Amino acid sequence: MSNPTAAMVVIGDEILSGRTQDKNMHHLAGELTAKGISLREARVVSDDHDAIVATVRDLSATYAHVFTSGGIGPTHDDITADAIAAAFGVSIDVRDDARALLKAHYESSGKELNAARLRMARIPDGATLIENPVSTAPGFTLHNVHVMAGVPSVFRAMVASVLPTLTGGAPLLSESLQVQRPESELAGPLGQAADAYPDLSFGSYPFIRDGVFGANLVVRGTDASRLAEAVAHLRTAFPDAA
Repeated sequence: MSNPTAAMVVIGDEILSGRTQDKNMHHLAGELTAKGISLREARVVSDDHDAIVATVRDLSATYAHVFTSGGIGPTHDDITADAIAAAFGVSIDVRDDARALLKAHYESSGKELNAARLRMARIPDGATLIENPVSTAPGFTLHNVHVMAGVPSVFRAMVASVLPTLTGGAPLLSESLQVQRPESELAGPLGQAADAYPDLSFGSYPFIRDGVFGANLVVRGTDASRLAEAVAHLRTAFPDAA
């Protein structure tokens, strides 16, 4: 049986404008790989209600899990929660358990739970809260969509809260070889290896170092013995591989 699949939606004008560099997809990909969930697609969308709704509906219908980052803070452009509610046709309002979490957090630090901060307690009907041990304001899961903050430290904490609740498959293993040859000389043998081991994934990632062309050949799969066989096959084809 193949591993569950997933997609990610990175939400925010600051990503698309180049003002902020996304770090969350890299972290999520590694965590899902270790869990045995295959991240198959990632999209970046602006802070646009209709774009978020359309993207979430499409990916939710295609993959077992969808993870979003960004747009659940206290400001006017934090519209992700409303868009997720619209995507599934449910209402959204301040929820008592989320309010209680925020109230306790801000009272303990001598701050007021004002209207802006209370926005972070607006949760779509039927959603399950995602714990946020960093800054308290929760994320949430609605159907197969896991909605998380964009701040990397908070995103990582929310991922750690969600992953134990998900059923994964076999962790994806990988092995790599470095070959000091241009890809044009690697293509034939690499393609033959891919044909011989159709249950594995083969990739070639070229580089140029000190004017010398080379490539990192990466083999991925869930069966350690098959992976070892494929790597041995490649070493036979490329005896100079490191």
